[in-house]
Amino acid sequence: MSASFAEGLSVGLLLVVLVCAVVRPWGWPEAVVAVPAAAVLIGTGAISLEHARAEAEQLAPVIGFLAAVLVLAQLCDDEGLFRACGAWMARTARGRPRRLLVQVFAIASVITAVLSLDATVVLLTPVVFATAARLGARPKPHVYACTHLSNTASLLLPVSNLTNLLAFAASGLSFTRFAALMALPWLVAIGVEYVVFRRFFTTDLDAGAQAPSAAEPPELPLFALVTVGCTLAGFVLTSAIGINPAWAALAGALVLAARALAQRRTTPTAIVGAATVPFLAFVLALGIVVRAVVDNGLSSALTHLIPDGTALPALLGIAALAAVLANIINNLPAVLVLLPLTAPTGPGAVLAVLLGVNIGPNLTYAGSLATLLWRRILREHQSDVDLGEFTRLGLLVVPAALVLAVVALWMSLQALGG
Repeated sequence: MSASFAEGLSVGLLLVVLVCAVVRPWGWPEAVVAVPAAAVLIGTGAISLEHARAEAEQLAPVIGFLAAVLVLAQLCDDEGLFRACGAWMARTARGRPRRLLVQVFAIASVITAVLSLDATVVLLTPVVFATAARLGARPKPHVYACTHLSNTASLLLPVSNLTNLLAFAASGLSFTRFAALMALPWLVAIGVEYVVFRRFFTTDLDAGAQAPSAAEPPELPLFALVTVGCTLAGFVLTSAIGINPAWAALAGALVLAARALAQRRTTPTAIVGAATVPFLAFVLALGIVVRAVVDNGLSSALTHLIPDGTALPALLGIAALAAVLANIINNLPAVLVLLPLTAPTGPGAVLAVLLGVNIGPNLTYAGSLATLLWRRILREHQSDVDLGEFTRLGLLVVPAALVLAVVALWMSLQALGG
């Protein structure tokens, strides 16, 4: 196969895969198109079988980790964790929409960081809808916060986002060092989001609401909270002794699964369904498709655009490039493309990529898979997003949050070392 044909086929199939992931024709899972596309590229020789196998081997631990975390989040929901969060938000907001926004920011940031952005989008967003309705508050600021924070607040831990898992594997950092370097950028980015949200949604936040009627609060799911806490401790321990943290995630999921099965609150089929196997297959296939694009010319084209070093201007340039690429081809392909090109520079460059692909997607609908999923959930609640409003909010948030988060990352690297 000629190089030009291989390049054209790889790019064309990547675009088809991304468009189908956004549109999901006939309600098909993303994997229905992505898996055949990967097979075509392997079969035609656009990507060698050796490179495809290497990509699959690299992604396998990440995909296993993602599956375990998704199951863990769903089982926490089954235990009543998210219902308890909703009751706490309604009770402590006391009928004040601005206070409710603070609660949503706090809960969404913690859930995103600990249980992944998918938990915030899929499990918390419906709870926020119900909580706003219970208070008679306008839901828009609070549900917008869910999608923005599912991206921005996923900066803190390697387990918070699929892009983080990929970056963590490429960075060579331990779990605790990754978290230490990203803590300040995480706080700064969330702070920028909050300030902008308070001003952008002033009218909605000033509208009336009412205190909830006194009711018996749901029982706090202590077993689930203790299991999540032990799982986090397991992430730190396994990373410190050189074991893949996926085993800690698997242990936490197995503990909650065993309890749920023993109490007949779930079934093996439901547990497997929580792992979203079609989505995992999509991630694996997308990785192979992106590797084909990289092998057939994209790598050499981007090499000339990536700044050298980890000085502040270089980190700003890397993060900006990552943000732009995320909004063009989605953040997951963007991180798959950029990590091999920035990893040799060091963990600082890898983390700058992560800032770009996690904060940048708040600018457009197609920036991240989480935002696309969030839109589908809104439609299920007879609500939708105005494209102009979403974009205006993104233009106010993304540049400021990205620049200040990169500065915070540079400061962390100076203080802690890269």
